[in-house]
Amino acid sequence: MKTSRWWQQCSVISFLLAVWLPAWIMAQTTPPTQGTTSPKPQNDRLQFRLVGYPRKHNEGRIEVFYKGEWGTICDDDFSLSNANVLCRQLGFISATGWTHSAKYGKGLGKIWLDNVQCNGGEKSIELCKSRGWGNSDCTHDEDAGVVCKDERLPGFVDSNIIDVQMDENKVEKVRLRPVVPTKKMPVTEGVVEIKYRNGWVQICDVGWTSKNTRVICGMLGFPDEKKVNKNFYKLNTERQKNQYHLHSVACVGTEVHLAACPLEFNKGNATGSCKGGMPVVVSCVPGPQYVHNNGLKKKLKTTSTVRLKGGAKLGEGRVEVLRNNEWGTVCDDRWTLLSASVVCRELGFGSAKEALTGARMGQGMGPIHMNEVLCLGTEKSMWNCGFKNITSEDCQHVEDAAVRCNTPYMALENSIRLTGGRTRYEGRVEVLSTEANGTRIWGLICGGAWSTKEAMVACRQLGLGYANHGLQETWYWDSSNVTEMVMSGVKCTGNEMSLSHCQHHRTVSCQKTAAKFSAGVICSETASDLVLNAPLVQQSVYIEDRPLHMLYCAAEENCLSKSAASANWPYGHRRLLRFSSQIHNIGRADFRPKAGRHSWVWHACHGHYHSMDIFTHYDLLSSNGTKVAEGHKASFCLEDTECHEGISKRYECANFGEQGITVGCWDLYRHDIDCQWIDITDIKPGNYILQIVINPNFEVAESDFTNNAMKCNCKYDGHRIWLHNCHMGDAFSEEAERRFEKYPGQFNNQIS
Repeated sequence: MKTSRWWQQCSVISFLLAVWLPAWIMAQTTPPTQGTTSPKPQNDRLQFRLVGYPRKHNEGRIEVFYKGEWGTICDDDFSLSNANVLCRQLGFISATGWTHSAKYGKGLGKIWLDNVQCNGGEKSIELCKSRGWGNSDCTHDEDAGVVCKDERLPGFVDSNIIDVQMDENKVEKVRLRPVVPTKKMPVTEGVVEIKYRNGWVQICDVGWTSKNTRVICGMLGFPDEKKVNKNFYKLNTERQKNQYHLHSVACVGTEVHLAACPLEFNKGNATGSCKGGMPVVVSCVPGPQYVHNNGLKKKLKTTSTVRLKGGAKLGEGRVEVLRNNEWGTVCDDRWTLLSASVVCRELGFGSAKEALTGARMGQGMGPIHMNEVLCLGTEKSMWNCGFKNITSEDCQHVEDAAVRCNTPYMALENSIRLTGGRTRYEGRVEVLSTEANGTRIWGLICGGAWSTKEAMVACRQLGLGYANHGLQETWYWDSSNVTEMVMSGVKCTGNEMSLSHCQHHRTVSCQKTAAKFSAGVICSETASDLVLNAPLVQQSVYIEDRPLHMLYCAAEENCLSKSAASANWPYGHRRLLRFSSQIHNIGRADFRPKAGRHSWVWHACHGHYHSMDIFTHYDLLSSNGTKVAEGHKASFCLEDTECHEGISKRYECANFGEQGITVGCWDLYRHDIDCQWIDITDIKPGNYILQIVINPNFEVAESDFTNNAMKCNCKYDGHRIWLHNCHMGDAFSEEAERRFEKYPGQFNNQIS
């Protein structure tokens, strides 16, 4: 009996071993299957970097540092959601794209991750599904890359290698919740709330100081703060259930983000209490750009000696300062967030999100006024900070400093959208309008007279950068079934924050009402920026009496004044004011003709193609602003004549080649080529203003049109001509500009 029981027990044990042991062995030897997360030791912190060539600072092959070794990620199952998670870990706000097949070159060593599948909201790539660390069937021919949106998350330094430590207590988002509901934007006063997990929690105000308030207002895009009536809020907040997650905030007032202040978080999962206190309430003072009261707006607005140039959004751009009545740039040596924040607050924005170096907002022209700017963060103006005067040996324009400022949330992007495009950067423009009965539906914009300037505002409102094209007809797929025109006659200056701020018809009036005649845009993160070399014009000017028999081709291209038509051809001559034009592209994208090669016009007389009908206007103006003589230049050859060191030429007109001007290059129209002149045959001796305007019809989008005009004082005695004070339209102070000319100054490329 005992033997029988013993045998039965042995049989059970043998059966269990036979089933469990192979399964245990398989578990130890079989790699994790796709669909599991990628566990790693808690003390093994990940690092990320972007590498490869050719690339910009915000793109590249993604590499991960794990267990003491750098490795890549395979492109199998890769998606934009994966790229979003990785870009955020690299310190960027989001991804705009991703690449496969080792676009940025093949990596070396390990392929750490394969078949990665994120939903896009994960805090780290390690929380996404994958085959597990080091388990891959890929080669380095399949290395993945990412393209991140060129905008930093708050609190990240501008470094290529990011050391990541997951911390659920890290403060990223802060908002003001108004107690009384309001439709007015921006919200300037309310209860301070921070994003925690999937909700919003409050801060205990015990020990709260005005320095803490200054940091909060700066984060939210406001330059100043003011006292708040706490009694008004106390009754209201006592009625509500508050969740206090943050206590004992101790900012010094110069921090650009709450996360940089010493903070004490509530321990555990308890909501915590605020003994003797209430939720923090602050009141911020908006800058002049965001004030609704016109009287107060004029009172707040002052003539500033600092400005931002070349940015796509309000509150970002290359920093320029006014010195001796001339605008110049700032060198990026020792450029910090503290100095950048002083600039931002001086201009009516909040603290700085980013202090950008290396001409990230394009290169300036003219003088560099400051170097090694050292601000404490409390100064009212950058001129109150320490800085060094510089020489040309110290800095070049490739080192121009720039900023991105915190700006108030206006919710403008909620009333506009693009539909039918191949990417999120293009499509038919649809705007939200309010009906008489109060309902809101979406509608179209009439495409008649829609131009680059209106497209610039639309792209800015959408948060999609610069306008590449403004489309008067759209052939995009109708994905929204919206057919009604709700806006027409839109006319913008190009500087507005929203299309609703532009002029437009009170009642919709559109000649072509079919949906295909609605307005569309193609937006871009970067844009070109053309600037004329003003000193070269002044140095190269002269007068030539040119025989008529040498001007047949020029006459055919309308390069002579009207009186030439009645001249005794081929006898006689025309008096020409000649000069050289050197046109630089100081932007962040190549300048390309709007029309493709298939639509360029061949001019047999000169033997070349015109890619743009009018590329430049040349005008001679009287002292009262009247145009007395004019010329124009078609782009018979847009090409890279020369480039800065380290930049290769891309465009050459020979053999029907591609036309354009590369970033960092310039196109030279020499004084001795046809049409590089103004016909002054009929002009009497006197004092005039020479004005040259590039891209006068806004045919090609640029990041800045205010620097497209150049002006010179001109003296003509009937035999000789002199130019002096040649400068770009936005290079002088307003006072100096008034002295330059007696009639209202030309500050953009509109011709009076």
